Amino acid sequence: MIDTPRRPADVAARVFSWTVALLLVTGLGGATWIGVRAGLAADHLRSAQATVAAATAVDDPSAAMASLATIGDDTAAAAALTGDPVWRAATHLPWVGPQLAAVSRSAAALDDVSAHALTPLAASASDLSPAALTPVDGTIDVARIAAVEPAAALAAAALRRAADDLSGIDRAPLLGDLARTVEQSTALLIRAADSADALHRATEIVPTTFGADGPRSYLVLFQNNAEWRSLGGVVGAVAQVDTAGGRISLVSQASSSDFTDVAEAGPVLPLTDEDRALFDTRPARFVQNATQIPDFSVGAPLAREMWRRLHGVSVDGVVTLDPVTLSYLLRATGPVALPSGEELTADNAVSLLLDEVYRRYDDPDVQDAFFQSAATAVFQSLAAGRADPTALISAVTRAGEERRLLVWNADAETQAILDGTPLQGALPATDATRSMFGVYLNDGTGSKMDYYLRPEVETAWCGPDRASLHVELRSDAPDPASLPAYVTGGGEYGVPVGDALTGVYVYLPEGARLLDRQTGGDTAVTPGFAGGTAHGREVVKWSVTLSPGQRAQLDLEVQLPRTAELGAHATPTRDPSEIPRGGECRFP
Repeated sequence: MIDTPRRPADVAARVFSWTVALLLVTGLGGATWIGVRAGLAADHLRSAQATVAAATAVDDPSAAMASLATIGDDTAAAAALTGDPVWRAATHLPWVGPQLAAVSRSAAALDDVSAHALTPLAASASDLSPAALTPVDGTIDVARIAAVEPAAALAAAALRRAADDLSGIDRAPLLGDLARTVEQSTALLIRAADSADALHRATEIVPTTFGADGPRSYLVLFQNNAEWRSLGGVVGAVAQVDTAGGRISLVSQASSSDFTDVAEAGPVLPLTDEDRALFDTRPARFVQNATQIPDFSVGAPLAREMWRRLHGVSVDGVVTLDPVTLSYLLRATGPVALPSGEELTADNAVSLLLDEVYRRYDDPDVQDAFFQSAATAVFQSLAAGRADPTALISAVTRAGEERRLLVWNADAETQAILDGTPLQGALPATDATRSMFGVYLNDGTGSKMDYYLRPEVETAWCGPDRASLHVELRSDAPDPASLPAYVTGGGEYGVPVGDALTGVYVYLPEGARLLDRQTGGDTAVTPGFAGGTAHGREVVKWSVTLSPGQRAQLDLEVQLPRTAELGAHATPTRDPSEIPRGGECRFP
């Protein structure tokens, strides 16, 4: 039998059929391959997630790092399962490709973190233990802290690299669950990168601060939130603290009244024309006003020079804190005994130091002595190693985040370690992703009436190029007859007894332009306005006097390009809950 020759069309049809069949078989095999590996990878990632959850529940950083070191096997396996040639080829397919690419990219980023962040830190886990931070015979082992620096640097770089990588994943084509997972993982890595960055900075600056490289001196300014200044409160008490080889010692103390001769001699350092137009020369003459300009890099050198003129010592740095910070520290140390026979605790520190002391003592010198005794008692408890290290870290972190604890170093290289952190007490920065107001409160009564004032600050977008700021002040002051003259001011500066005069300095975001302003509240309140520019920003000064029970409101409308974030920094008050919040636009 003679075979009939196949026509070219038949041959083409068969080849096409074979090709389709081969592609289907290959595709089914690839899909099965990918599906199996995806399931295995998911199991490894869930195991790693469980390890992370367990580690974060541990208070001991060294124990947490030791347990985190075990996730390397899981993250490496997940990265290998989602990085083979078949998986990589499938990432170019429509629809499913972006899902697979996001999974493999996330797994690779997590494995990079495990290998280059967690593993180095785990090797230094013993130096991260509470014992490493606890003074022994009054001395902190700064060498152990410094030893962590190389690992902390690697960890910070790896976590930042991973966070940036996940941030670059396009969320648009991702399915709901995967999109949420990537978003959550990105947010987690960003927080972890921020924490690792803070750890790295700490391993650099803490040994230097505690005298690892030679003796150092610091001036500590205690701010009083009952009499507002831009960065917290009037400086009432001052102390010099020296460090050497991990040991810290309290060298000298002073009150604001000790600086009278310094103030009478005139400004200790020149101010810019803009700052002088807003605040006169008071910040450069009176130590009480060293924190009046809302930039600690301006106020700290002023206080340093005042101390040099008073005691002949040029300190290496300046630190400021307030009674709220002391209350946080007392949660770590526990109650401390005062010379008066009572205990200073985390619960009574704020009310005792900002209110009760003025009811007990009429003499300002006695008040200052009480403040100094309280500060000394807390300092001695810390130096003696009576603070729980984990609680102490939490206390310092919280005070720093709330801008109650500020640090300035005279050495520019050392100060640069703190760049971009709230510890610097700088004016809020506006950039492509966020727009920030600054709202700074200053007492004009010459009193301690700010203990009874309640501020509120809200921000809101009003459109693509408009934003609003709402500031409200309310006086909850009691009957003036129940208050000492030192608290009310006694009318010494022209403000009626029981009233409170406040100057509110609003620094607009950089590049913003004021469009409108409105006031409200009690009709009996007559506000005043002034303004200017400072540090590249337009400034609005709102002056308002409140009697007990009165309230007043200020609303500003500004023009600026819309950004993802809108917010404000404000003067820290005695109440940690009084922080700026988002609100509603007050302009149509």
